[in-house]
Amino acid sequence: MTSIAIIGSGPTGIYTLAGLISSSIPLSITIFEETPDAGKGTPYHPAVNDRSMLANIASIEIPRIEQTLVEWLSTQSDKQLRELGLERRNIGEREFYPRIVLGEYLAAQFWSVAMRGQSRGHAIDVKASHRILDIKLGKDTISLTFKRHGGSDSEMSFDHVVMATGHDWPENTETSPGYFVSPWPAAAIKKIGAVPVAVLGTSLSGIDAVVSVATAHGIFLRDGSAILQYEPAPASSRFEITMMSRKGLLPEADFYCPIPYEPLRFCTEEAVRRLILEKRERLLDELFELFRRELAAADPHYAAGIGLALASVEDVADRYFRPREHADPFVWGAQNLAEARKNKAERITVQWRYAILRMHEVIALAIPHLHDRDLKRFHKHFKTVFVDDYATVPHESVERLLALHRAGKLSVRSLGDHYDIRRDAEQPGAVIVVDGTETAFAAFIDATGQHALSASDLPFPSLRQPGAIKEAKTRKAEAGVNEETRRTGGIEIDDDFRPRVEAAMSNNLYCVSVPFLLHKMPFIQGITSAHEMGMKVAEAIIDVVENSDVIVKPGVDAQPTVTVSPMDIVPSDATSA
Repeated sequence: MTSIAIIGSGPTGIYTLAGLISSSIPLSITIFEETPDAGKGTPYHPAVNDRSMLANIASIEIPRIEQTLVEWLSTQSDKQLRELGLERRNIGEREFYPRIVLGEYLAAQFWSVAMRGQSRGHAIDVKASHRILDIKLGKDTISLTFKRHGGSDSEMSFDHVVMATGHDWPENTETSPGYFVSPWPAAAIKKIGAVPVAVLGTSLSGIDAVVSVATAHGIFLRDGSAILQYEPAPASSRFEITMMSRKGLLPEADFYCPIPYEPLRFCTEEAVRRLILEKRERLLDELFELFRRELAAADPHYAAGIGLALASVEDVADRYFRPREHADPFVWGAQNLAEARKNKAERITVQWRYAILRMHEVIALAIPHLHDRDLKRFHKHFKTVFVDDYATVPHESVERLLALHRAGKLSVRSLGDHYDIRRDAEQPGAVIVVDGTETAFAAFIDATGQHALSASDLPFPSLRQPGAIKEAKTRKAEAGVNEETRRTGGIEIDDDFRPRVEAAMSNNLYCVSVPFLLHKMPFIQGITSAHEMGMKVAEAIIDVVENSDVIVKPGVDAQPTVTVSPMDIVPSDATSA
């Protein structure tokens, strides 16, 4: 049987497994998971997240696995729902749930997929509590060195290896007293005392950090008018949080729109692919023209209001953000939340928001084809428009920010383009310096999210060796007949997510680990991207298997089973799935 290893059992690993078991030829699939709980994924794991942390993806947006999220929740007993902090009457396809609820859902789907794979004749081995130490590319196979929790190092070889390691978070979050380089695990930042706290980043990750610390020093309650309020604990008079970002803006509330997406008129996949072939040297500007035509057609009033006809790649973000920059962030947040609630209740779509949301996935197709100058222009000027539009947050997240602000516990600060963050060895936290003015905080949390990594950052020593995995390169703008390239970060991959390696090595390694792809694929974060990558990799592997000379008949040579190491924790409903 063709042997396949999947490193990581989060969303990308689950969708990869779901795609692989569709193979008509039996496969031997081994899933390695570092935690004891296979299937939950770090962004949704209870050991990492606070129960108050919300996911910003609704059931209707999650690509179906064995069940939709709403279907799975509907099968849970009232007791199980209470344990998850949910009420049956609040289940809905457009509602948002705590991250740990998605973790339980994903784990249930993982085991259900594994069992279905067994019934189709595949051999599936789930190795939870196993950490991959190294990946070595051989001529025909790929060797994995791994260590089981409390055990010794072992090695296995596979025909294909899928690196679905997900986000990369530091093992030690508090790198100096009161200075946290990540809001995860939430248990670490909940230990912060009733002191002034700075949170760098105003996206959902920043909100997660704020809410986690706030729930350690008070409680959120709804008053008689059903308005969410924050009640600080008696001993928290010094506790206050300042959220900071370059622009000092809060994210907007999730907006209603038709799903599946309605087709675009001008900025279509066909049009973008044509530009990639025909307008290579001025690709970004041609993409911007498609963007401008689509947005103007979708919402002429909005387009006129921001002066879209006069906009350029360099100033479109300024035009997009300008109204919010001139408003109080909490006043804007309250008005935006009221609008979003009304539109959801009445099923009203704000067309300019919807157009930008749909366009980001299409324009993403062209990003890997930009030359070096345009790639820098895109990241510096244009990308933020799309990120702000699709990174809207649950309505309850905005409610919590407003409640904290009314209680006098939350403010937002704009840092601008030039600021400094200093640490004093003798004082906890950090000092923020803006325009020469210093502000000290007893605790500091960097909540700016996942950062892009390159080949040199790979945690596997053999892949960092010369001649193994290559750092991504981008074509120079001045390139001529013999095109020159410039290193731009990330990992160089082909269309099937295989890193480009030396000819003498196996090219059956697949990198779908987000941090190493962000530079040329800036919009791939999230469960929908996990689905797309997982299915693409599964399709590529099955294509190789089906075109192989060796075919194993199910039930004859295969030994279909789902095996789990004795110490691994298996959900109680795994057998029923």
